[in-house]
Amino acid sequence: MRYTIEAGIFGPGVRLTMAGILGLALIAGAEFIRRTGFRVPVQGAASAYIPAILTGAGAFILFGTVYAAHGIYGFIGPATAFALLGVIGVATIGASLVHGLALAGIGLVGAMVTPALVASQAPNPWALFVYLAIVLAASAATARIRDWKALMAAAFAGTGIWTILYMVDAPDVNLAAVLFISLATLAVLAFVWLAPFLTTGRDEAARGFDWPSIVPGFFIALSALGLSVDPAFASAGDALHGAVLLAALVAVALYRPRALPLVFAAGIATVLIYLGIIPPATIGADALDVGLDAQPLASSDTLTFRIGIALALIFLAAGFWAARRLAATAATRAACWAAWGVIAPLVVLAALWLTFGDIDRDLGYALPALLLMLVFAAGGEWIARAEPPPLAGGPAVSFALGGAGVAGLLMLHMAFGSAWTTVLIGAAAILPALATRWRSYPVLGWIAVGAAVAMLGRVAFDPTIVGAAFLSRTPVFNWLLPGYGVPAIAFGFAAWQLARTTSGRPRLAMEAASALFALLTIAMLVRHAMHGGVIDTGAVTLAEQAIYTLIALGAGAILVAIDMRSPSSVLRYGSIAAGVISAGLIAIQHFVVLNPLLTDESTGTIPVFNLLFLAYLLPAIAAAAVALALYVRDKRPRWYAAMLALIAALLAFAYATLSVRRLFKGEFIALWSGLGQLETYTYSALWLVIGVALLTAGVWLKSQVLRIASAVLIAVAVVKVFLFDMSELEGVLRALSFIGLGAVLIGIGLFYQRLLTRAARDKPENLQEQVDSRE
Repeated sequence: MRYTIEAGIFGPGVRLTMAGILGLALIAGAEFIRRTGFRVPVQGAASAYIPAILTGAGAFILFGTVYAAHGIYGFIGPATAFALLGVIGVATIGASLVHGLALAGIGLVGAMVTPALVASQAPNPWALFVYLAIVLAASAATARIRDWKALMAAAFAGTGIWTILYMVDAPDVNLAAVLFISLATLAVLAFVWLAPFLTTGRDEAARGFDWPSIVPGFFIALSALGLSVDPAFASAGDALHGAVLLAALVAVALYRPRALPLVFAAGIATVLIYLGIIPPATIGADALDVGLDAQPLASSDTLTFRIGIALALIFLAAGFWAARRLAATAATRAACWAAWGVIAPLVVLAALWLTFGDIDRDLGYALPALLLMLVFAAGGEWIARAEPPPLAGGPAVSFALGGAGVAGLLMLHMAFGSAWTTVLIGAAAILPALATRWRSYPVLGWIAVGAAVAMLGRVAFDPTIVGAAFLSRTPVFNWLLPGYGVPAIAFGFAAWQLARTTSGRPRLAMEAASALFALLTIAMLVRHAMHGGVIDTGAVTLAEQAIYTLIALGAGAILVAIDMRSPSSVLRYGSIAAGVISAGLIAIQHFVVLNPLLTDESTGTIPVFNLLFLAYLLPAIAAAAVALALYVRDKRPRWYAAMLALIAALLAFAYATLSVRRLFKGEFIALWSGLGQLETYTYSALWLVIGVALLTAGVWLKSQVLRIASAVLIAVAVVKVFLFDMSELEGVLRALSFIGLGAVLIGIGLFYQRLLTRAARDKPENLQEQVDSRE
């Protein structure tokens, strides 16, 4: 062939004719071998399917011949070449019914590449999309007969890619043509690929979802997104065409239950469109350069407003109707429909409110939110009655009632100011808890937990409840009291109610939320009072920190007491967490950061009831009381009681030491004010006395921790006497220091000798008692 070309024996026309004859001959030979069963006598090819190989080769040759006749030699025009290439591609796809999937792939690739191979001076989008529709229909029919999912997905992908390329590159997009190919794709999906023919009586709803449907869902949703978001389309009012495509996706998904991915595609596109219309400044995102020049990503106008309402109603109606229809046979699919029946309307409503409404207070949007809450609640009950057994509260019902809870929270934000919204959100947790008296739906408890999470978000955003500028300076009786106190009471009541109905983890979460907000109420009121009515400025003082520490210790004790009456893992671990947090605060704040030795903060002018009393002695007494109660009654791990006992001992030691310092230095006791000889000797004597006291307490309470603490403290005193007192003290004080140390050590030795003698004497008696009891 190469020789004939180079020698000029045959011209282009003859060569193309011979190539076409060769391609047809290969296809004819393949059909002959297939029909006659002729086995090619080629070694190693016995297992190869020769007809499919010859047909694929013939198709390649025919594709090349037609393309060369048009693109290289210009023998035929673009229309003829386009038609011939399309016929070859579709015929190859059809031939795959007898030759296998690989040949179908060859035909599909050739058919999809054809529009790119044939150039035209005046491109016609209708010719392109009608051609693609024919190829798609042929591919769908072939794939449906053979159940070739990969072929179907590839055909959908090729059509979708051509649609997106046309929308991106065409200078003047023909929207009618785009709508035609998108709707034609959905028609092929619904009436060819997912058609119920050839199914042997099986219930279509029980066959799971169709994964090739993901591909057309993605591309059609992407087209709708582009028509709604791209400025060139949106400014021309083309968002309506995008809405039509989204509605068509929902309709096909509703008509063919296996096409469930379509509703996900439509829902995601709708959410993205309406999140994009929100002005960045409304949500405080303008500083992040969201959008172009801090502008919304999508246009917001009257058409967008009306389309949003229409799409919300479509998702709401279709979602709940499909969820009820599928609740008895396909719970997961019903849950998906219910979820989008809730998510899309909520996002649309919130986006329209943030874009067109008054974000401070807008009753015009609060009323639709209230109606939406009632519709979701009624819809959840309607779905629940179709469940097997009725009123079981499955996933679909959970989504519906959860959406009602979110709509209720939106309604409160829209209808009330900041303070009342915070209070009412906390109180709203009571409603789902009370509903458990009539319905045992598991989601009701979690809706109450959702209210608690929303409360945490609100107080984190604005801990002053009403804003720093509007918070009254009156101690206690200000918005902080109801803003934190009402939720604490409401969460406690919800936990009490859930404990008597559904119980479970929501009850534990509400108990934790109640305890947390109770602590926050006290802490915020304390900070408010100690900072003159301002809680968002000013550094924490040692006195304020001491109150927080006492609150945390008291909270741990209260949680222990409640846990003993009503056992709960939340209360158990919550009490341990409170103790650990208290120990951490004491170690960091009391001993280091806010220690008056390092800060030179005034300790007060009153001799006993001063800052040291509040910051060290009272926490020591509280920690000792909690540790003693926990240790004796064996309610918590031993390490926890030991930790609190150690903290109590250190606080008592710090109080005694700092009190001595205050006795010598007065109101200000910073380290840089120096040490006197008498003060130095007093510390040694004091530490020895405290060490002996700890030893006595450890023996009496049988506490190894206290005995170890006494040993450590006495060792520190010994080191101080030998290394510091020897060089700093003079005369009588130095002698008294060593005499006192020796007396204490001799006394400790005699004390332990007596204990060991008593233990040795009691051991035989105990053994004899054990023997007598066994006999």
